[in-house]
Amino acid sequence: QVQLVESGGGLVQPGGSLRLSCAASGSIFSINRMGWYRQAPGKQRELVAATTTGGTTNYADSVKDRFTISRDNAKKTVYLQMNSLKPEDTAVYRCNADVKSLGWTTSFNYWGQGTQVTVSS
Repeated sequence: QVQLVESGGGLVQPGGSLRLSCAASGSIFSINRMGWYRQAPGKQRELVAATTTGGTTNYADSVKDRFTISRDNAKKTVYLQMNSLKPEDTAVYRCNADVKSLGWTTSFNYWGQGTQVTVSS
């Protein structure tokens, strides 16, 4: 079984910063794509940022100049550095990853439980 555990969420004032972490654990052979999604109350889930094993990245237009996604393959961890936070960034942030387990030939998609980010004065 593969698990994704997020941490680093919390309450921050507008203009502040937070760093989210997502650590994968379990019987893992390889991880390809890892990313962060968010969902605010009454809104659809949206992609925030994603990265591949090779280090390529993509971001939502709304966060391109403020957020940075990074990945430590050895630690099986992906990070999201969030700067210049705005109230509209308030949401539950969830980690997502495509993981191939040991002994399997196919990959499966996994989600973390989510961590709350609240930006408010």
